[in-house]
Amino acid sequence: MSIRSLANAARRRHLQGSLLASLVLSTAHSSMSWAAGPAGAGSKSSERRLIVVMLRGALDGLSAVAPYQEANYYRLRPTIAIARPGETDGLIDLDGHFGLHPALAMLKPFWDQGTLGFVHAAGSHDTTRSHFDAQDYMESGTPGHKSTPTGWMNRLLNALNYESPFLRAVNVGPVMPRIYAGPGNIASLASGDGATRAGAIDQTPVNDAFARLYTDNDPLSLAFREASASRREIVAALQGVDTQADNGAVSLRGFAQDASRLGSLMRRDARVNLGFIAVGGWDTHVNQGAGRGQLAQKFTQLGDGLVALERGLGERFADTLVLVMSEFGRTVRQNGNGGTDHGHGNLIWLLGGAANGRRVHGRWPGLEDSALYEGRDLAVTSDFRVVLADLCARHLKLTDKQLSDVFIGLPRA
Repeated sequence: MSIRSLANAARRRHLQGSLLASLVLSTAHSSMSWAAGPAGAGSKSSERRLIVVMLRGALDGLSAVAPYQEANYYRLRPTIAIARPGETDGLIDLDGHFGLHPALAMLKPFWDQGTLGFVHAAGSHDTTRSHFDAQDYMESGTPGHKSTPTGWMNRLLNALNYESPFLRAVNVGPVMPRIYAGPGNIASLASGDGATRAGAIDQTPVNDAFARLYTDNDPLSLAFREASASRREIVAALQGVDTQADNGAVSLRGFAQDASRLGSLMRRDARVNLGFIAVGGWDTHVNQGAGRGQLAQKFTQLGDGLVALERGLGERFADTLVLVMSEFGRTVRQNGNGGTDHGHGNLIWLLGGAANGRRVHGRWPGLEDSALYEGRDLAVTSDFRVVLADLCARHLKLTDKQLSDVFIGLPRA
């Protein structure tokens, strides 16, 4: 199979038409695009949803989707490599080369249905191994430039220019993330039981007092009124979610609880198009484990949360693209503590009706010693910004101008 080059591609028409032609895994793997799956193809742009799940701490993508045909995978990870398919606690075969971690078995039906896929060997070409810097770059969309004042999802909200920007984007958690930094209006949904618990601002006397203070049309007054309205509508939309079973949804704890609420909100309120949620705890330097153990338990929590998100979305899942990302990967070789250290290339997960699933996309560089980045890591062959740009162009129908506004300094593919 010939592989067409995208060396001269700089514009969206090339991103849309031939991006994956230069990012194919191998002659044995598909070269179809990773976005715009058939399930979401007929929906209007204003009905399409994008959710980003950020795994803070650097997920080990080589355990989540492992290249079990690579001899070096087992040589360099003698105690933490996941066993081959068919063996005890072994991988779930995906395509004859890659296997899914057994603790993520609940996601295999999505793969079979074509609503789950992956982009392997993806990430930033920046050399940092700092969690803080790498997360900053991935959320700003400008690797190597910490001075960028806005996050790419805030720029995306602005570029989409919805007829009414009110309640279009939601963040789950107590702190507004870097990815949402900017002038666009972002609603916040508290994590855990605090999502619908009444606070001081919900008490009528307190709210009325603040409302009297902010009656003008200055930016602060407008922001207060919008935030108050968003809070009321979010709480109203989520009333009763915890006590109503949703087709046998998983136990609502931690990430699963938050993901279910986010999905339910996006299902009940058609205005919410963008969502973000972060899950920490992926810095597995010690006792990582293989098919069982610490990392396997984290995968179970993550998988249950993604299932809860899908169930919360309900019929909206068909028009949704969920991206699961992490700041960088982990070393190919395990360390002396049964864990892994900060690496480079990693995995981007694609979930939803808008994903071109049942494929491991990207040009796989292999794990031979000569192919490792700096002699220790999975190399990056798919720049995460190019992946995101293609996804937004196809799923959200961004124009050339919008793409350039959202992904500042987008590299040539």
